[in-house]
Amino acid sequence: MGSGQREEYAIVLDFLPNGYPFDKTPSHRKNPIVQAIGTTKFTLLELVPKKEVFLRQHQRVYIGDGKREEVHHINGRINVSKLTGNARAELEFVVGNLIDENQKVFVSFFNNSQPLSMRMHQLELLPGLGKKHMWEVIEERRGDEFKDFDDIKKRVKLMPDPKKSITKRILLELEGNEKYSLFTEK
Repeated sequence: MGSGQREEYAIVLDFLPNGYPFDKTPSHRKNPIVQAIGTTKFTLLELVPKKEVFLRQHQRVYIGDGKREEVHHINGRINVSKLTGNARAELEFVVGNLIDENQKVFVSFFNNSQPLSMRMHQLELLPGLGKKHMWEVIEERRGDEFKDFDDIKKRVKLMPDPKKSITKRILLELEGNEKYSLFTEK
């Protein structure tokens, strides 16, 4: 998850054709708002679509530097607390899909994670993984690298579901209270 790179694509979490309901701006001056999540660093973003563009939940939109078809501009990052109920309800599902789409990246985390300090390893930051699982993962990857999530589950006894652990970790990082960011950018 290289830092410094900007999100190229985002997934729509919620589309508000009339803007936020609590916005006191007269309705004829309100902009439609899109709440979305970036596909590589899980950045929560507020987007303004182009006029006459109607977006669907889970739609992938281009937000990079090139010509954008659906998005007029990016208002900026938003906090989880600013997400609508709909966006919040979709968040875990969309994060899970993005993990599936990029499974290699996350399997590579299991293959290459490092200690953070003398007492703490990156693997231990995943919910459900303690020292015992950490040592088993490290021991197993010494031979052959893990190929996919199923391979991890097969080779590490009583391993919590790697996808669920990563999903939970990403959601915790998005809340903004974690000291270390493994998969998101602060």
